Amino acid sequence: MFQKHIHTISVLLCTFFSIQLNAQDTVKYIGTTLSNVDYHHGQLSPAIGAHNIQTYRANREHPEWTGGFSWTYSHQPMLAYWNNTFYLEYLSNPVGEHVGKGQTLLLTSKDGYTWSNPVVVFPPYKIPDGTTKEGRKDTAHNTYAVMHQRIGFYTSKTKRLFVQGYYGIVLGEKDDPNDGNGIGRVIREVYADGKFGPIYFIHYNHAFNEKNTSYPFYTSSKDKSFVEACNELLATPLLVQQWVEESDRNDPLIPLKKDFKAFNYYHLQNGNVVGLWKYALTSISKDEGKTWQYNPTRAPGFVNANAKIWGQKTVDGKYATVYNPSEFRWPLAISVSDDGLNYKNLLLVNGEITSLRYGGAYKSYGPQYVRGIQEMDGTPPGNNLWVTYSMNKEDIWVSKIPVPVKEKTDKQVNDVFAEMKDGNELDEWNIYAPLWAQVKMEKMNDGLKALCLKDADPFDFAKAEHVIPATKKLVTEFSIVPQQNSFGLLEIEFVDAKGTPCIRLSFDSTGSLITKVGYRNKGLAKYKAGEACNIKLELNTETRFYTVSVNGQKASANIFFAPVATVDRIVFRTGSVRRFPDADTPTDQGYDLKNPGEKDKEAVYYIRYLKTKTTE
Repeated sequence: MFQKHIHTISVLLCTFFSIQLNAQDTVKYIGTTLSNVDYHHGQLSPAIGAHNIQTYRANREHPEWTGGFSWTYSHQPMLAYWNNTFYLEYLSNPVGEHVGKGQTLLLTSKDGYTWSNPVVVFPPYKIPDGTTKEGRKDTAHNTYAVMHQRIGFYTSKTKRLFVQGYYGIVLGEKDDPNDGNGIGRVIREVYADGKFGPIYFIHYNHAFNEKNTSYPFYTSSKDKSFVEACNELLATPLLVQQWVEESDRNDPLIPLKKDFKAFNYYHLQNGNVVGLWKYALTSISKDEGKTWQYNPTRAPGFVNANAKIWGQKTVDGKYATVYNPSEFRWPLAISVSDDGLNYKNLLLVNGEITSLRYGGAYKSYGPQYVRGIQEMDGTPPGNNLWVTYSMNKEDIWVSKIPVPVKEKTDKQVNDVFAEMKDGNELDEWNIYAPLWAQVKMEKMNDGLKALCLKDADPFDFAKAEHVIPATKKLVTEFSIVPQQNSFGLLEIEFVDAKGTPCIRLSFDSTGSLITKVGYRNKGLAKYKAGEACNIKLELNTETRFYTVSVNGQKASANIFFAPVATVDRIVFRTGSVRRFPDADTPTDQGYDLKNPGEKDKEAVYYIRYLKTKTTE
């Protein structure tokens, strides 16, 4: 009888705690869309108008093209907006992760599209000779620190901008800079004229202090307001929580000392704080991060692995998370919530993976380690969400995502670029623009505006695509003015909501306009450099037939090379579809590609207009 009562009490207690846990507020994904890792884009529909812009392209062979830098490991970017300027911090190593010297650099931009060359904000730091770690036999000799930081900026209450970094110690293979045995965290001010204040340590690890480090402690500064700003930062739990991985394991400064990685946060309407960590772990704080309601737990429904997830409130009063919704570091996607807790959709931000040109330790494939602009670190003009991330831990990118975030449109396209308002031409276009494969508005030789796709990148391409209403019977007209006919490639695809193409036209390198017909290609017309190709294409997804007419000539009848139920967007791309890497690709690439730092001869294509209509 007694055992029966104990069992009953146990069941009741389990039920009670289960109810209590379920009653807690938590972030969750309530949508039904999931990504398919077999595709770089995950078969996700794009967030309409998202622009992906490369800000830094690593180059070992030609440092003169990268501001004088030849290191090829670039990672952990952070973003701020201050003094009408974007600031982008990232760290760099010569070849691979946590190997050799480390330094942190800063890029700036006035518009988010054109970026400065990088400048060093935290230079390489020499570890004192003789430094050791408990449990390791290695000893530092002419050894330099590596850098690692989960928070890059802090804008004080007096609106001064500070940049942060962390010097960690790696003494040999498989050593960890985040084991609590590093040197410490540094800080310096960013001035409005683009210069920087002196470097100070703001926090030390246990073996270091003012006497055995190369920079002074912040309290020694004669700038009282600088000291006050540092104290302000140190007294803010939500900020110092982001130091947990690098700090001493029992650091009294850190509220939640457990090894949860890459913390970021946002405030709900009721003042509660949502915390997010890698693996989409989450919890809620009601006291600004001093304590957490429950141990960080996987957000129900979210798919995310050992990669960062970013969350924030958006300018329309809603909330967004940006992350890799897979066990890999692709694609990069966004999900939106009305209340900051229930996320209801999953849309594509960046679904491309450029070639990893330089091998190196722990260089994962894909657009990864995403970070946006922290709550106090500025609000750029316009209704957009800005994030930054690395590609393959090699190149640095930003994305601008229009807010409110849209998946569908009910308008067909009538974009005659010469007649459109300056600055707004690409608002409804999704673009992917590497530094050597630009996508932007330009004037042609006749003085008229056109959408220009350029490509001098042997390993990447320019891409512009436009979402249209899901259509079964479509008439499309567009005009292409290629500036060459003996090199380059421009592909035009008609795809469904999951990115499956049914039609592909190509301006090839032999002066031929061709279309894909099953395994083979079919010639449609010859084209000349500098002359417009005005193309009219009519399609029917039910019959799978389409016709193509070039410059008013007799239409050519063709059949889809793949079936789709509807056509949902039109893609212009200066290269072929990429399928490497995939889920079975070996994790680490230990080799460089051939001629990784060289440019191709630049191919240029102008798009004068794109028009669509349905005949349904």
